[in-house]
Amino acid sequence: MIELQNVQKSFDGGMSYAVAEISFKVERGELLGLIGESGSGKTTTLKMINRLEEPNQGQILVNGRNVQDRNPEQLRRNIGYIFQGIGLFPHYSVAQNVAAVPTLLGWDPDRILSRCRDTLELVGLDYADYAERRPDQLSGGQQQRIGVARALAAEPEIMLMDEPFGALDPITRAELQEEFKRIQKNLDLTVIMVTHDMTEALLMADRIAVMKDGEVLQIGTPSELLNNPTHEYVKKLVEMPRRRAEHLERLMHSS
Repeated sequence: MIELQNVQKSFDGGMSYAVAEISFKVERGELLGLIGESGSGKTTTLKMINRLEEPNQGQILVNGRNVQDRNPEQLRRNIGYIFQGIGLFPHYSVAQNVAAVPTLLGWDPDRILSRCRDTLELVGLDYADYAERRPDQLSGGQQQRIGVARALAAEPEIMLMDEPFGALDPITRAELQEEFKRIQKNLDLTVIMVTHDMTEALLMADRIAVMKDGEVLQIGTPSELLNNPTHEYVKKLVEMPRRRAEHLERLMHSS
Protein backbone atom coordinates (compact mmCIF):
# COMPACT_ATOMS: atom_id res chain seq x y z
CA MET A 1 0.00 0.00 0.00
CA ILE A 2 2.75 2.45 1.06
CA GLU A 3 6.40 1.60 0.50
CA LEU A 4 9.52 3.67 1.08
CA GLN A 5 12.65 2.45 -0.71
CA ASN A 6 16.03 3.90 0.39
CA VAL A 7 14.53 7.35 0.96
CA GLN A 8 16.80 10.23 1.95
CA LYS A 9 16.13 13.88 2.69
CA SER A 10 18.70 16.62 3.31
CA PHE A 11 17.95 20.32 3.73
CA ASP A 12 21.60 21.44 3.46
CA GLY A 13 22.88 19.84 0.29
CA GLY A 14 23.94 16.57 1.88
CA MET A 15 25.95 17.93 4.83
CA SER A 16 23.40 16.33 7.15
CA TYR A 17 20.28 14.22 6.69
CA ALA A 18 16.85 14.78 8.21
CA VAL A 19 15.99 11.32 6.84
CA ALA A 20 18.88 8.94 6.17
CA GLU A 21 18.05 6.17 3.69
CA ILE A 22 15.02 4.56 5.29
CA SER A 23 12.92 1.72 3.89
CA PHE A 24 9.67 0.23 5.15
CA LYS A 25 6.24 -0.97 4.00
CA VAL A 26 2.77 -0.31 5.39
CA GLU A 27 0.16 -2.89 4.39
CA ARG A 28 -3.43 -2.10 3.47
CA GLY A 29 -5.56 -1.59 6.58
CA GLU A 30 -2.53 -1.28 8.87
CA LEU A 31 -1.82 1.52 11.35
CA LEU A 32 1.90 2.19 11.60
CA GLY A 33 3.07 4.33 14.50
CA LEU A 34 6.13 6.46 13.67
CA ILE A 35 7.77 7.39 16.95
CA GLY A 36 10.87 9.25 18.02
CA GLU A 37 12.11 12.42 19.69
CA SER A 38 11.91 15.87 18.07
CA GLY A 39 14.22 16.09 15.07
CA SER A 40 14.24 12.34 14.42
CA GLY A 41 12.76 12.73 10.92
CA LYS A 42 9.20 11.58 11.61
CA THR A 43 7.31 14.57 10.20
CA THR A 44 9.69 14.93 7.24
CA THR A 45 9.02 11.28 6.38
CA LEU A 46 5.27 11.88 6.56
CA LYS A 47 5.48 14.99 4.36
CA MET A 48 7.44 13.16 1.67
CA ILE A 49 4.63 10.63 1.26
CA ASN A 50 2.18 13.31 0.11
CA ARG A 51 4.89 15.45 -1.53
CA LEU A 52 4.85 18.37 0.88
CA GLU A 53 8.58 17.61 0.87
CA GLU A 54 10.53 15.91 -1.92
CA PRO A 55 13.15 13.21 -1.26
CA ASN A 56 16.72 13.68 -2.46
CA GLN A 57 17.03 9.97 -3.09
CA GLY A 58 14.87 6.85 -3.17
CA GLN A 59 11.29 6.06 -4.11
CA ILE A 60 7.96 6.32 -2.34
CA LEU A 61 5.23 4.08 -3.75
CA VAL A 62 1.51 4.32 -3.01
CA ASN A 63 -0.47 1.40 -4.41
CA GLY A 64 2.61 0.44 -6.38
CA ARG A 65 2.92 3.81 -8.10
CA ASN A 66 5.75 6.28 -7.53
CA VAL A 67 4.33 9.45 -5.95
CA GLN A 68 6.78 11.45 -8.09
CA ASP A 69 4.75 10.40 -11.14
CA ARG A 70 1.57 11.91 -9.73
CA ASN A 71 0.31 15.47 -9.62
CA PRO A 72 0.95 16.66 -6.03
CA GLU A 73 -2.47 18.29 -5.61
CA GLN A 74 -4.33 15.25 -6.92
CA LEU A 75 -2.21 12.99 -4.72
CA ARG A 76 -3.02 15.03 -1.60
CA ARG A 77 -6.74 15.07 -2.34
CA ASN A 78 -6.71 11.26 -2.15
CA ILE A 79 -4.74 11.10 1.11
CA GLY A 80 -6.29 12.30 4.36
CA TYR A 81 -3.97 14.48 6.44
CA ILE A 82 -4.47 15.36 10.11
CA PHE A 83 -2.06 17.33 12.26
CA GLN A 84 -1.98 18.74 15.78
CA GLY A 85 -2.82 22.33 14.80
CA ILE A 86 -5.99 20.98 13.16
CA GLY A 87 -5.94 23.71 10.48
CA LEU A 88 -9.69 24.24 10.19
CA PHE A 89 -10.67 27.21 8.03
CA PRO A 90 -11.79 29.74 10.68
CA HIS A 91 -14.35 31.55 8.51
CA TYR A 92 -15.95 28.33 7.23
CA SER A 93 -18.76 26.55 9.03
CA VAL A 94 -18.20 22.98 10.20
CA ALA A 95 -20.09 21.69 7.13
CA GLN A 96 -17.97 23.83 4.79
CA ASN A 97 -14.78 22.60 6.42
CA VAL A 98 -15.79 18.96 6.06
CA ALA A 99 -16.93 19.53 2.47
CA ALA A 100 -13.73 21.32 1.39
CA VAL A 101 -12.02 18.46 -0.49
CA PRO A 102 -15.18 16.88 -1.99
CA THR A 103 -16.08 20.36 -3.28
CA LEU A 104 -12.62 20.69 -4.87
CA LEU A 105 -13.12 17.27 -6.44
CA GLY A 106 -16.37 18.46 -8.02
CA TRP A 107 -18.71 16.11 -6.21
CA ASP A 108 -22.46 16.49 -6.66
CA PRO A 109 -24.00 18.70 -3.88
CA ASP A 110 -26.29 15.92 -2.68
CA ARG A 111 -23.36 13.53 -2.39
CA ILE A 112 -21.38 16.16 -0.47
CA LEU A 113 -24.25 16.73 1.97
CA SER A 114 -24.68 13.00 2.50
CA ARG A 115 -20.96 12.52 3.07
CA CYS A 116 -20.82 15.44 5.54
CA ARG A 117 -23.63 13.87 7.57
CA ASP A 118 -21.97 10.45 7.49
CA THR A 119 -18.48 11.63 8.48
CA LEU A 120 -19.74 13.81 11.32
CA GLU A 121 -21.72 10.84 12.60
CA LEU A 122 -18.58 8.68 12.34
CA VAL A 123 -16.71 11.02 14.69
CA GLY A 124 -19.62 11.25 17.11
CA LEU A 125 -21.06 14.67 16.19
CA ASP A 126 -24.67 15.34 15.16
CA TYR A 127 -24.94 17.16 11.82
CA ALA A 128 -27.97 19.21 12.90
CA ASP A 129 -26.15 20.44 16.02
CA TYR A 130 -22.77 21.22 14.48
CA ALA A 131 -23.05 21.89 10.72
CA GLU A 132 -23.48 25.67 10.98
CA ARG A 133 -21.08 26.31 13.86
CA ARG A 134 -17.72 28.00 13.33
CA PRO A 135 -14.46 26.51 14.65
CA ASP A 136 -14.18 29.15 17.39
CA GLN A 137 -17.51 27.91 18.79
CA LEU A 138 -16.07 24.43 19.38
CA SER A 139 -13.94 22.87 22.10
CA GLY A 140 -10.48 21.55 21.25
CA GLY A 141 -11.78 18.00 21.20
CA GLN A 142 -14.66 18.93 18.90
CA GLN A 143 -12.29 20.76 16.57
CA GLN A 144 -10.06 17.70 16.41
CA ARG A 145 -13.09 15.53 15.58
CA ILE A 146 -13.96 17.94 12.75
CA GLY A 147 -10.37 17.62 11.54
CA VAL A 148 -10.77 13.85 11.40
CA ALA A 149 -14.15 14.18 9.63
CA ARG A 150 -12.63 16.54 7.05
CA ALA A 151 -9.78 14.14 6.38
CA LEU A 152 -12.27 11.28 5.92
CA ALA A 153 -14.73 13.20 3.77
CA ALA A 154 -13.23 12.40 0.35
CA GLU A 155 -13.16 8.67 1.20
CA PRO A 156 -9.37 8.29 1.24
CA GLU A 157 -7.76 4.89 1.58
CA ILE A 158 -4.73 6.44 3.30
CA MET A 159 -4.48 8.75 6.31
CA LEU A 160 -1.35 10.57 7.46
CA MET A 161 -1.50 11.85 11.03
CA ASP A 162 1.05 14.12 12.72
CA GLU A 163 0.63 14.26 16.52
CA PRO A 164 -3.16 14.43 15.97
CA PHE A 165 -4.17 14.21 19.63
CA GLY A 166 -1.16 15.84 21.29
CA ALA A 167 -2.81 19.12 22.34
CA LEU A 168 -5.86 17.54 23.98
CA ASP A 169 -6.56 16.92 27.65
CA PRO A 170 -5.99 13.30 28.75
CA ILE A 171 -9.66 12.25 28.88
CA THR A 172 -10.55 13.73 25.48
CA ARG A 173 -7.34 12.34 24.03
CA ALA A 174 -8.11 8.79 25.21
CA GLU A 175 -11.68 9.02 23.86
CA LEU A 176 -10.49 10.21 20.44
CA GLN A 177 -7.76 7.57 20.27
CA GLU A 178 -10.34 4.84 20.83
CA GLU A 179 -12.81 6.47 18.43
CA PHE A 180 -10.25 6.78 15.67
CA LYS A 181 -9.01 3.20 16.09
CA ARG A 182 -12.61 2.00 15.72
CA ILE A 183 -13.09 4.11 12.57
CA GLN A 184 -9.77 2.94 11.13
CA LYS A 185 -10.66 -0.72 11.56
CA ASN A 186 -14.23 -0.31 10.28
CA LEU A 187 -13.10 1.55 7.13
CA ASP A 188 -9.94 -0.56 6.62
CA LEU A 189 -7.85 2.62 6.46
CA THR A 190 -4.10 2.52 5.96
CA VAL A 191 -2.61 4.97 8.47
CA ILE A 192 0.80 6.34 9.39
CA MET A 193 0.63 8.19 12.69
CA VAL A 194 3.54 10.30 13.94
CA THR A 195 3.75 10.53 17.72
CA HIS A 196 6.34 11.10 20.44
CA ASP A 197 4.16 9.24 22.97
CA MET A 198 5.15 5.57 23.24
CA THR A 199 2.02 4.69 25.21
CA GLU A 200 -0.15 6.10 22.40
CA ALA A 201 1.82 4.13 19.81
CA LEU A 202 1.62 0.89 21.83
CA LEU A 203 -2.15 1.22 22.29
CA MET A 204 -3.07 2.31 18.76
CA ALA A 205 -0.55 0.91 16.29
CA ASP A 206 -0.45 -2.50 14.62
CA ARG A 207 3.29 -1.97 14.14
CA ILE A 208 5.68 0.72 15.36
CA ALA A 209 8.72 2.19 13.60
CA VAL A 210 11.18 3.84 15.98
CA MET A 211 13.20 6.68 14.46
CA LYS A 212 16.29 8.48 15.74
CA ASP A 213 18.60 10.89 13.90
CA GLY A 214 16.84 10.20 10.59
CA GLU A 215 17.14 6.43 10.81
CA VAL A 216 14.63 3.68 11.54
CA LEU A 217 16.14 1.70 14.43
CA GLN A 218 13.48 -1.00 14.71
CA ILE A 219 10.06 -1.89 13.29
CA GLY A 220 7.79 -4.37 14.98
CA THR A 221 4.48 -5.03 16.68
CA PRO A 222 3.92 -3.49 20.12
CA SER A 223 4.54 -6.91 21.64
CA GLU A 224 7.82 -7.33 19.72
CA LEU A 225 9.13 -3.94 20.82
CA LEU A 226 8.12 -4.50 24.44
CA ASN A 227 9.58 -7.99 24.64
CA ASN A 228 12.56 -7.75 22.30
CA PRO A 229 13.91 -4.21 21.85
CA THR A 230 16.98 -4.51 19.61
CA HIS A 231 18.47 -1.08 20.32
CA GLU A 232 19.24 0.71 23.58
CA TYR A 233 17.12 3.73 22.55
CA VAL A 234 14.14 1.48 21.79
CA LYS A 235 14.61 -0.19 25.17
CA LYS A 236 14.49 3.20 26.89
CA LEU A 237 11.32 4.18 25.02
CA VAL A 238 9.39 1.04 25.99
CA GLU A 239 10.65 1.07 29.59
CA MET A 240 8.80 4.30 30.43
CA PRO A 241 5.21 3.03 29.85
CA ARG A 242 6.18 -0.30 31.43
CA ARG A 243 7.43 1.42 34.61
CA ARG A 244 4.32 3.59 34.78
CA ALA A 245 2.05 0.55 34.38
CA GLU A 246 3.92 -1.27 37.15
CA HIS A 247 3.71 1.80 39.40
CA LEU A 248 -0.06 2.07 38.83
CA GLU A 249 -0.41 -1.64 39.58
CA ARG A 250 1.36 -1.16 42.92
CA LEU A 251 -0.83 1.82 43.78
CA MET A 252 -4.00 -0.16 43.03
CA HIS A 253 -2.95 -2.92 45.39
CA SER A 254 -1.55 -0.77 48.18
CA SER A 255 -3.60 -0.58 51.36
